[in-house]
Amino acid sequence: MWNLIGFLIIGGVAGWLAGQVMRDGGMGVVKNVLVGVVGAFIGGFVFSILGISAGGVVGSLVTATVGAILLLFIAGKVASK
Repeated sequence: MWNLIGFLIIGGVAGWLAGQVMRDGGMGVVKNVLVGVVGAFIGGFVFSILGISAGGVVGSLVTATVGAILLLFIAGKVASK
């Protein structure tokens, strides 16, 4: 139970950080969490391909944030076409 809550909190923070970096701020709590959670999977996939291992809460936050930034970047490129 606490793992799920921690995962959602990290996802929310990562989504918010990604929104700030990509100048897409003000997405709202639900969208921040969704972007952060999906970003965590994307970041984990990309980091594993690159051979990067990030552990702990800070590592999880960095991984999720990088993935969320990639997600917002790709979504922005697709939406602009």
